[in-house]
Amino acid sequence: MTSAQATDLDSSAEGLPWRVKIAVGFLLLVAVGVVLVSNRLLTDRYVDDTRNRAEVRLALYTGNLMAELQRTSVVPLLLARDPDLVTALQDGDFSTTSAKLIALQAEIGVASIRLVDGDGRVVGATNRNVLGTSYKAEPYFVDAQRTLETVFTAVRREAGGYDFTYSRSIMSDAKSVGVIVVSVDLMKYERAWSGLQDAVLVTNSEGTVLLATEPRWRGLTVDEALALRDPPSAIDRALQVTTDWVQMPADAYVRGEAVMKTEARVPFRGWRIQTFTAYNSVREQVNGILALEIMGFAILMAFTFYILSRRALSQSLLFQRESAELRTLNARLQREIAEREKVQKDLAVAELTLAQSSKLAALGEMSAAVSHELNQPLAAMKTYLAGARLLLQRKRLEEALSSFQRIDDLIERMGAITRQLKSYARKGGEAFEAVDLRACVSSALSMMEPQLKARIVKITRGLPRQSVMVMADRIRLEQVIINLLRNALDATKDTENPQIDILLSAGETATLTVRDNGHGIAELDNLFEPFYTTKKPGEGVGLGLAISSGIVTDLGGRLTARNSETGGAVFEMQLPILGKTQEAAE
Repeated sequence: MTSAQATDLDSSAEGLPWRVKIAVGFLLLVAVGVVLVSNRLLTDRYVDDTRNRAEVRLALYTGNLMAELQRTSVVPLLLARDPDLVTALQDGDFSTTSAKLIALQAEIGVASIRLVDGDGRVVGATNRNVLGTSYKAEPYFVDAQRTLETVFTAVRREAGGYDFTYSRSIMSDAKSVGVIVVSVDLMKYERAWSGLQDAVLVTNSEGTVLLATEPRWRGLTVDEALALRDPPSAIDRALQVTTDWVQMPADAYVRGEAVMKTEARVPFRGWRIQTFTAYNSVREQVNGILALEIMGFAILMAFTFYILSRRALSQSLLFQRESAELRTLNARLQREIAEREKVQKDLAVAELTLAQSSKLAALGEMSAAVSHELNQPLAAMKTYLAGARLLLQRKRLEEALSSFQRIDDLIERMGAITRQLKSYARKGGEAFEAVDLRACVSSALSMMEPQLKARIVKITRGLPRQSVMVMADRIRLEQVIINLLRNALDATKDTENPQIDILLSAGETATLTVRDNGHGIAELDNLFEPFYTTKKPGEGVGLGLAISSGIVTDLGGRLTARNSETGGAVFEMQLPILGKTQEAAE
């Protein structure tokens, strides 16, 4: 090494430290500035998004409350003019009054109905345990006697909560002979809200909490309710200090936690509804992006150190040649790690956004799905009722009782269907059990028996002698088979000599094939899309096959369709055989 080279190296070594300090200081200032600005902008954005979603949910809650109140408010007006109830109050004969009210309750769908005579005594009720009870001093009886209009009353229970009732005086010859009392079940919305992350409360015109996800809030004012909180521990206080820096100023505090408050007016007697949404989702999203920014600055700082220290490494050419590959490999590995982690974070955010959007969309489809799934048992009940009426006219009581038993089974089935449809937007699986697919086919045919008897259709069944066991939810599996049979029955409506073939086979999988000789399927690509239907308006909403495909997928199988070479359509449902179901699920 020459003396000139040695002099250059010494000067480089002396000038390197202050350059490194300037570069590091500059990077730190830029990093702090970017993180602070990003924190403010991202917090504002995600808080606005969270508030918008909370306002959408608030509008949905308000609409549900108003729909229930308006629907029930008409019932007392109709029942007050019922000639049977008026005659019973005039004659004092209440032998059939409770039965009539029970039938009306099942048809209308209210919580309870009570008929009170002029002395305040319950003479008819959907709950027979309250017969003979005196309501003479109850506000809804006294207020109804004083006016000709329908009276709404909210009475505090001794055990907590409120009873919401509509009452109206029953007039005969311009004289009050009794009062009809109809209870409104608003507590079901409170129970539904309790399953959500938001805290929800409804207040009357005086500011008293009537409904709330927190039972302790009922009967208090909003300020008194929000003041109730559990004493925080030292760990909770420490976590609060470390997390509050990424959120907007709180609108309120619920159980000591900062929340976002949204409020709306319920167009009923001065009521208001409020929701309190936690900042957890905002905090998680902002922290995730800030972590990526900090990671990027850390990598940039490391790269800067590498560039600034490169001149010092030039003192030894041999060391440069040996470390060149290591530096290149290290930089490539760091870039790949940073890119992969960034992709994973972006994917998590996208999945979270998609899940929220799917839940909101499922709420809009729920009513149409319930209507479609209940059409089958309703049609069967109508047929059984007609048959039972004829049997009663012919004094064939035992056969009529059998029809009524079938109607009772259908009602139980409708309740099970509505419980299943509540989880339409979620994955099922909590009710899986070992099910014989042959029994499901037989049950579905029994369910479709009234429709099949109404037409001349040839049904052929090919079932194996041994059991075909699968792990599934029996009710949902029968719904799929019924949907396939109904589609086949509708497809052969205009066909001469209609025929439906049902074939069940067991191999690697359990395969159920439903074949008809109808007109076939014109658009196979759109067949399983929601709201796609080839039926006339009023005959279907296009959700049957979409729901059936989703159910089969949840069970670990698949549902396919094709056109038969001899004409007609062929649907195949494949499910894992019991013993292989666990492997398919994994």
